[in-house]
Amino acid sequence: MNNIRFGCQTYAWIQCGDKYMGKIDHMAKIAAQSGFEALEPINLQLGKYWDAGLLRECMAKEKLELSSLTLVCDWLNPEETEAERQEADRLIQLACDAGKDVLFMLVQMPGKDRSNLDERQRNLMKNINTVARRAADKGLICSYHPNSPDGSVWRTREDYDKLLPQLDAKVMGWTPDVGHIAKGDMDPVALVREYRDLVNHFHFKDMDDKGEWAQMGEGIIDFETLIRDMVDTRYKGWVVFEDECEESVEDPDGVTLKDGVFIRETVRQWLQTPSAA
Repeated sequence: MNNIRFGCQTYAWIQCGDKYMGKIDHMAKIAAQSGFEALEPINLQLGKYWDAGLLRECMAKEKLELSSLTLVCDWLNPEETEAERQEADRLIQLACDAGKDVLFMLVQMPGKDRSNLDERQRNLMKNINTVARRAADKGLICSYHPNSPDGSVWRTREDYDKLLPQLDAKVMGWTPDVGHIAKGDMDPVALVREYRDLVNHFHFKDMDDKGEWAQMGEGIIDFETLIRDMVDTRYKGWVVFEDECEESVEDPDGVTLKDGVFIRETVRQWLQTPSAA
């Protein structure tokens, strides 16, 4: 029996601007209707749900787990700014108070371009390793999630080969976002296989053959092989769907419901049938 569970990221709603800011209850309701088992909120969206009691009540009402919490910061300096440290420590405490086994995920806000790349990469590594050590000292499991916009500091194969060995593996793993990996002209299956020992969380999004985000299951990402590899390597953890397709800008609810259909009708079939290997 596999130990793979499916969660929903709240990024689809963040693309709508301020419309859904603080409406974790709405996102949780749609995630539950879609058949997801958990929600993964971002610090930028929490609003009144910075209150751990309210966040627990929200999850319990929809019979969802809180799989993870995502911290997004700039981390442009050699050390955290005071504001960044306060935000990180606040979210660390929320993760500790909100539920059992909540994964703490770190994501850097992309810049406008890739200027001063070496310096920015060095500063980021120092900052995320420092934050992860503080979170681990509180008993949290941590993970780092690279992204792929033009201003991201980790978006090519050369970047990943520099990044992944520098993660402090004693306190932090890696969240491969398979869409962002493909966006950087890499093969998600091959990269995950190569660095599998670092993986402790997954993000799924799809991309079409023109390099644009696609509705989950309608693009070119080889989700089937990724899922079968998880089973074969006894992955125990969350696969979190973070759909960024164009439709989600206008209809994040509808996109999330379609993701649920993709899981029920396709992904779970892969889990129930043996690998050809």
